[in-house]
Amino acid sequence: MSGHSKWASIKHKKGAEDAKRGKIFSKLAKEMTVAAKSGGGDVNANPRLRMVVEKARAANMPADNVERAIKKGTGELEGVSYEEVTYEGYGPGGVAILVEVLTDNKNRSTAEIRTIFSKRGGSMAGHGSVSWIFKKKGFVLVKKESANEDTIMNIALDAGAEDMITETDMYEVTTNTADLEKVKQAFEKAKIKIESAEITMIPASTIKLEADTAKSVLALMEALEEHDDVQNVYANFDIPDNIIAEAS
Repeated sequence: MSGHSKWASIKHKKGAEDAKRGKIFSKLAKEMTVAAKSGGGDVNANPRLRMVVEKARAANMPADNVERAIKKGTGELEGVSYEEVTYEGYGPGGVAILVEVLTDNKNRSTAEIRTIFSKRGGSMAGHGSVSWIFKKKGFVLVKKESANEDTIMNIALDAGAEDMITETDMYEVTTNTADLEKVKQAFEKAKIKIESAEITMIPASTIKLEADTAKSVLALMEALEEHDDVQNVYANFDIPDNIIAEAS
């Protein structure tokens, strides 16, 4: 849990930097198109789409871009057909890595993801090699300044959350995927601002790494995230505190 938790914090802090790279809108648009295709274009009836639209708004994605991506998914506008693919592999130190991809050319993506792994000291693995380590969960981030720990914990648990971790500047709440929306709404009803709420993959166990190896794993993860087709990257390692401080 702690490995994922700290990595989630770093990803949160890197958000503004990632947006500057200019890739966040295209990745969000892909995700919206796939969500609308699988569950319809009504955000009120499609939780997955609603979550992506909220991400897009938080990233200041233009409303026209959002509408266009949804219409491509529902077939109202012509668009590219994307395939959801999950790649599995190992990073430096034997860390398990999952990579979620949306692609219009699986063969191209497979070759390019494999190259990134090999150039950064990792290797691709077969289906099922590491996926068993991870479980799909709801994940909510709330800034510590929003309320005290007891208040956040009581709201979260009363709404059905499974667990809460207090980090340096964040409360990190874990839920079943089915309860994520209920927990999110409980915070909103209490007028507590949520930094992010998403479905994610959390490892059942983590590996402790030395700082240099951890940095190599992070470099691999960042290289994967920069690929246009990659939506999410997950790993099962504990990040040393000095690296957390550098990312702050």
